[in-house]
Amino acid sequence: MKFFKMIVFPKSKINLGLRITGKREDGYHNIETVFYPLNLCDALEIVENRGTGKDQLTVTGVNSSGITGENLVTRAIRLMREKHSVPPLRIHLHKAIPSGAGLGGGSSDAANTLKLVNRIFDLGISPEEMSEMALSLGSDCPFFIESVASYATGRGEILTPLDISPDGSYIVLLNKGITVSTREAYHSCIPCLAGENLPGILRKPVSEWRGLLVNDFERTVFRMYPEIESMRDELYSTGALYSAMSGSGSTVFGIYESRPELPEDIRESLIFEGDL
Repeated sequence: MKFFKMIVFPKSKINLGLRITGKREDGYHNIETVFYPLNLCDALEIVENRGTGKDQLTVTGVNSSGITGENLVTRAIRLMREKHSVPPLRIHLHKAIPSGAGLGGGSSDAANTLKLVNRIFDLGISPEEMSEMALSLGSDCPFFIESVASYATGRGEILTPLDISPDGSYIVLLNKGITVSTREAYHSCIPCLAGENLPGILRKPVSEWRGLLVNDFERTVFRMYPEIESMRDELYSTGALYSAMSGSGSTVFGIYESRPELPEDIRESLIFEGDL
């Protein structure tokens, strides 16, 4: 019997702008945002687990303590088994993307699990069907099926690929380990009409985004966690062309023309820096 083993590197994302445009009858919210992929990645390895008759999940890396048998990866595998024959698996997930950070790490892990199991066992699931499966795991999961910059509406699942090349070439991500409840953040936000055309704003120079490109969660989250707002202001003070919180937090990013010289107190919260 052939022995299967494969490894992939689920990417993270940031939100470039995020407007909450209405409450839906199904309890979710309609949003308008742009998902932009980053090369801050987890590592996901899947091997056929012979002889045990059950799945085995090992999680290492950041925020890995306390993660045992049930997370989005195992839920994705269980979802695959509803329609397809998938043998017991041994899964190793190494986390580099912090959880609860507004970077989509768990959603990316789940989407990449679907893709990897489909590839390993040649299940023939189309990208469209896989996106539908991913949506049942999380509103931003479909984005990670392709992981290309996309204008997202609806719950975040209606995706239009967007050809944007910000003139800032370097990005810095800060995170102090604060976990922001997405449910609480949505509950505290007041929906409003979308403002200026979001893709249009992103075609302007990055230096013009400030004041135009907004994240509606910032007002609520900054009030609850002033230190997150302080991180954004610190990045502006070091020369960022644009700085904002990603998603519902708690990660803050700054876009620069080139690699900045960051003071040591800021670098203590640094989780990623690199080309945009």
